[in-house]
Parts: sequence; structure tokens; C-alpha cells
Amino acid sequence: MKAAEIKKLTAQQRAEKLAELKQELFNLHFQQAINQLDNPMRIKAVRKDIARIKTVERELELADSNS
Repeated sequence: MKAAEIKKLTAQQRAEKLAELKQELFNLHFQQAINQLDNPMRIKAVRKDIARIKTVERELELADSNS
């Protein structure tokens, strides 16, 4: 998911997506622990998506406080 796509989402949608990605990351770590993870690079991708959402939220927060 790209930052431009994240910016188009509402605050509620971003929060839902963030919760969904955190749950997916938990599940991926669990699969890795029991050696059933098919694509280990998916962990990296999910972590980056979580970081992107948090970054966009912070940018919007700072923009609101400066206005």
C-alpha cells in the first residue's frame, strides 16, 4: 500500500487497516515460530505498511497542529 493511497483513507479506515496489519503481523510471527511460514518476506512488507500508516497519521497530526 502506497502513502498516497493511505492519505486518501479516512481516519477510521486508517485505524482499521492498522489493526488489520498488526493482526496479520502477529499471525505471521506465529507461523514463523512453528515453521509454517511460506513467504518470510511478507513480514517485512507488513512492517513497512504499518510504518507508512503511522507516518501518514503523524504527518496529518502535525499539519493540523500547525494550522
